[in-house]
Amino acid sequence: MKTIFYNGRVYTGDMQLASAFVVKDDMFTFAGEDAAALALACEGDERVDLGGRFVCAGFNDSHMHMLSYGNSLVTADLFAHTDSLEEMIAYFRDFARSCPDPWLVGRGWNQDYFKDHSRMPDRRDLDRVSTDRPVIAVRCCGHAMAVNTRALEILGITAETPAPEGGSIGIADGAPNGQLFDNAMELVYSVMPAPDVTQVKEMLRRACRALNTYGVTSCHSDDYAAFSNLPWQTVKQAYQELEASGELSVRVYEQCNFMDAASLAEFIRAGNVTGCGSYNFKTGPLKLLGDGALGAHTALLSRPYADAPETSGIPVIDRETIEEMVDLAHRSGMQCAVHAIGDKCLDWVLGAYEKALTKLPRADHRHGVVHCQITRPDQLEKMIKMRLHIYAQTIFLDYDSRIVRSRVGDSLAESSYNWKTLMEGGLSVSNGTDCPVERPDALRGMQCAITRSSIDGGKPYLAGQAFSVQEALDSYTIRGAEGSFEEAVKGRIRSGMLADFVVLSENPFLVSPEKISGIGVEATYMGGRKVF
Repeated sequence: MKTIFYNGRVYTGDMQLASAFVVKDDMFTFAGEDAAALALACEGDERVDLGGRFVCAGFNDSHMHMLSYGNSLVTADLFAHTDSLEEMIAYFRDFARSCPDPWLVGRGWNQDYFKDHSRMPDRRDLDRVSTDRPVIAVRCCGHAMAVNTRALEILGITAETPAPEGGSIGIADGAPNGQLFDNAMELVYSVMPAPDVTQVKEMLRRACRALNTYGVTSCHSDDYAAFSNLPWQTVKQAYQELEASGELSVRVYEQCNFMDAASLAEFIRAGNVTGCGSYNFKTGPLKLLGDGALGAHTALLSRPYADAPETSGIPVIDRETIEEMVDLAHRSGMQCAVHAIGDKCLDWVLGAYEKALTKLPRADHRHGVVHCQITRPDQLEKMIKMRLHIYAQTIFLDYDSRIVRSRVGDSLAESSYNWKTLMEGGLSVSNGTDCPVERPDALRGMQCAITRSSIDGGKPYLAGQAFSVQEALDSYTIRGAEGSFEEAVKGRIRSGMLADFVVLSENPFLVSPEKISGIGVEATYMGGRKVF
């Protein structure tokens, strides 16, 4: 039995829109005009009138953290309460009253949005939430957190506690102030209870349901390091069990996060290399975390921060380890995707790729850079020459467009967030949200890609780097498929491709760019099955 969808405005990857398409089993078998589609109907086939609405391939978020997102959906949503420090504390206190968990956890604050203070929260602020339970408030970027005094006591953190390599512990007046950065956050995560496979599956179910409401049918997800005391085998088991039971309503390309060569080698020996698995859950690249985040002043720069000259950021992993692990992954046939926000970190990543590719050339490696934010002209040229894949998060412009010049200075800012330059150089630039750093809302990301400004209409940052509407839409569909070597099976509405698509309330090609984020997702289909 087939289903014929007609009377729509269907984007197939070409600007000449179709009006109809046909789905059989989980595949598209036709895309074209109404008359031709309806002529294919047989007895028992279903017909769906799209009512003139816009349809495109399902959104593919090319870098996010699905398991962490599922977990965040039941913790304190500080993201929605970050207009002021006082608002955040008041909300967190209310949340604590109804939360039975021994650890109070929230995520989403951003000190640059506080209207009453221009600083990060500290232990004294969180002591106002609770003094008898540990309180953990993670910054929106996930690269900094604040904890209360009770948490410091449980963790045994004192002024004499050495900061782990790749992290730092905040000190004020000779004592810990409760602020932890990058690898120092592992002091907290390592003692928190790890979920079992049943709990992991429930987190992933929640994430799938939420992602489908945003029109997401595929993602590249970094999950194996979501909980530091949870083995990757448990996460993989959870995904495979959900796939077997038909509950996985988002196709996952797993970005496999490891921090040392021995763990990666064990993973590869267990038969895990890029491409193994199914269209629903597949092993993707080695994922490395190179540095921190711009908003937390932990992205690793080649010069001091313009607004914090005492620091140049934090390397989460050292250069030698990056080179060793990229070399091992490359030799083993794995793709690589490395988080690099600061330009010094990017130097290290590009150097590792150059060494690996010189020793063992591979034409279609699709190694890539995750975030690729602070860049210099020479680095842009190197990435184009090496044919790297770029995992951009254009939604970051909603916040970063306000701070980038003050953080890194005008000179470095002029050549940063230059994703259009890389695209024009022939690179595949896919798009994502780094969820739960941001909501997994592709339409908000598209708007920022096109306007190069904040959602509320701030001054554009490097307007010459703006995507066209088509480029923005392709970055969330076709380019994401290219990032996982799957452009032959998804990312477009065409015969022979997986029937993943989204129905929108308005046509993004026709509304003004400033209104794209307001377009509604009316229905989401994965493999021809309505999942929202």
